[in-house]
Parts: sequence; C-alpha cells; structure tokens
Amino acid sequence: MADVRKVAFLGLGIMGRPMAGHLARAGFDLTVWNRTASRAEEFAAEQGARAAATPAEAAAGADAAITMVPDTPEVEAVLLGADGVAEGLGAGALTIDMSTIAPSASRSIAERLGERDIAFLDAPVTGSRPKAEDGTLTIMVGGPEEDFARARPLFEAMGEKIVHVGPHGHGELAKVINNTLAAINAAALGEALTMARAAGLDTDALLEVVKAGSGSSAMVELKAVPMLEHDFEPLFKLEHMLKDVRHCIAEARALGVELRLAEIAEKLYSEAGDQGLGEQDFAAVVSVAEAAAHA
Repeated sequence: MADVRKVAFLGLGIMGRPMAGHLARAGFDLTVWNRTASRAEEFAAEQGARAAATPAEAAAGADAAITMVPDTPEVEAVLLGADGVAEGLGAGALTIDMSTIAPSASRSIAERLGERDIAFLDAPVTGSRPKAEDGTLTIMVGGPEEDFARARPLFEAMGEKIVHVGPHGHGELAKVINNTLAAINAAALGEALTMARAAGLDTDALLEVVKAGSGSSAMVELKAVPMLEHDFEPLFKLEHMLKDVRHCIAEARALGVELRLAEIAEKLYSEAGDQGLGEQDFAAVVSVAEAAAHA
C-alpha cells in the first residue's frame, strides 16, 4: 500500500483552513481549492502550497483528497460533480470527507466512488476552531480498516484522538449523535443561566457549584461564559449545529427511534436561526430562553 504524500484539500473555512495548515507544516505535498478562489490563493502563498481553479485540478495526480465543506450538496458537488475530485483522481486513490453530512449520504457517496475504484472514508471532526488550530481535534472515521490505516498519517497531523468507529457512514453517525448531545446540553445550560439571572442568583457562584457537581459538562466549561457575556463569535456556527441535529433526527427516524429531546433542541435552534443568529456561535441558543423569559 503506497504512502500518501500528495494531497488535495478542498474547503478552507473556519475549520478547513487550520486543518490544511497542519498538513502543509507536516510536509505533505498540498494543493488546495476553495469556492472563494482568493482564500485558496492566500493560503497557498502563506503555506507553500498550490492553489487550484477546480476540484478536479486540485485532485489531479493526488494520492488522497480531503473535503471540508458545509453539507451533503456541497460534498457531492465537490467530489462527484462536473470538474469534481473524482474527475482528477486516478484508480486506487483515497477520498476523505471530513465535513458533517447525513450518514446515509456518506454511504451513497462511498458506493458511487467505489464504482470508479476510488476509496472513501467519512471522517468528521469535533473540537471547534480552537482544536482545529492547535491540531488536537477528535476524528471519528467510518470505512474499511485498510483505508483507515492508509489515511492515519493525515489524521495524526490534524488531530489528537483518532477513532475508527466502523464501516462507511458510522463516522458521520457518531458525529451527529455527539453533536446532538452537545446541542441539548447547551440549550439546557442556556435555560439554567436565564433562570439564575431572573432570580438574581450569583452566576459565578452557580457555575462554581455546577462545575464541581453532577451538572458539569464540556458545555458548561466552554459556553457558560460566552452565554453570560453574549460573546457569540462563531467557533461553531449555530446553523451548523442545527443542521447536525436535523441529520441525527432523520437518521433516528429511519431506524424507527424517537429522539424527543433532540426534537425539542431542533425547535430551539430553529427559533434562534429565525432570530438571525445562524451565523453566530451556537452559544447564541441562550437568546431563545432569554426571549421566552421576557415575553
């Protein structure tokens, strides 16, 4: 099995840009593409990479191509559309989608690429922008063991915890379940902080108690202060969290599983989106609880 050295990276957004930067600094021969071409050109100049005009051009001659774009339609267009990655890759090459999309879509993409003798892994990440920047993302991977082994050096350049969770689609399944748990937790935290403020409770004291008790969580550590300060600079956009919750609910329904808490969370994040907060960090879901408290 040949080593992966020449890599195409497609999608240089909040997460993709720092991830691609780690690959460049790790010594991979990197070509990048972005829908806004100026971002790819700027990145290439900074990191000693090459910028390509199309996904096919970026993938030409590559051992592996990595996509990090918003959702299923973009992944399908970049990988399988006209001038897509599949047009540039040769037989036996590897594609890795690190976006968060529907698990069923990942399975379909894997099948269609397989018909072209192109391997596929779904490898979404968790950790938001700070962990993308410091290379400590958690990466959950679905696909064959031999393809996972081939891609591991790429993952090690971008992440700290790398978990092969199962076959195609299971990386995405693990991701949307994890994000739905986070979304529910953050929404509950927003309600708790809103109640505390309405009662005049010292929120610093409350957080000291919660962090030492059974109510503690990563969301308390990461999002309580931004919620209290209304600092919604996007580390992970609310609209992306809503998308992931909806993917999880859809997958659960296909399995005949009812996710009642997830459905409540979907309504809350949808309300926040309707308030114009979709581009803000998902901590902005606290605004829904605050609006209800003042209604």
